[in-house]
Amino acid sequence: KTKKKRLSRGADNADRRGVCYLSRVPPHMNPATLRQILSRYGEILRLYLAPEGAAAEKRRKNSGGFRGKGGFSEGWVEFADKKIAKRTASTLNGEQIGGKKRSTFYYDIWNVKYLSKFKWDDLTEEIAYKNAIREQKLSMELSAAKRERDFYLSKVDQAKAMRQIEERLIKKRKIEGEMPKKVRHFPQKKPVVVVSDNANNKAAISGDILAGVFGGGGSG
Repeated sequence: KTKKKRLSRGADNADRRGVCYLSRVPPHMNPATLRQILSRYGEILRLYLAPEGAAAEKRRKNSGGFRGKGGFSEGWVEFADKKIAKRTASTLNGEQIGGKKRSTFYYDIWNVKYLSKFKWDDLTEEIAYKNAIREQKLSMELSAAKRERDFYLSKVDQAKAMRQIEERLIKKRKIEGEMPKKVRHFPQKKPVVVVSDNANNKAAISGDILAGVFGGGGSG
């Protein structure tokens, strides 16, 4: 029963709260400064400013805006009373932030909107969802970069192997070009001769052939 009562009180408190959305956060403004300014209009429970992304920072610098780092792109402010949150948004939206003329935010304009039926839990769920999407996108980009790297390294290895093969072929051709060609000589035996005789023609075998066969010298 005690837990149910506590949860019921928490739900009632959540229903009484109101959230305002800031579509633009002026340069140099941080959560502490924003809380100090908006606390004049009512009690603030929670406040969150989204860090500016790299793309937004680059776009801001290219357009001639604030050149520093660590800015915020948007923000949410939770008031303890939704009536005060709604009144604050309608009062400030489109108005000059003002303050003293030498103030950094003197010429900046409020961009505030009351989010009807929006709870702080909705914001945390949205932030968690955006973080999951960002991590998934980062993982895909890293995977694609790894595949490109592996493909590049494989091509480098192939080119290196082909270059080594070409160098070996060039070296081999150079060595073969410098070496004199060997001409081999084989001893020739005298052919069979035909000795003409007036009486009859008889074939006589060369004495060298007979010597090779019988191991002795022969006469022609």
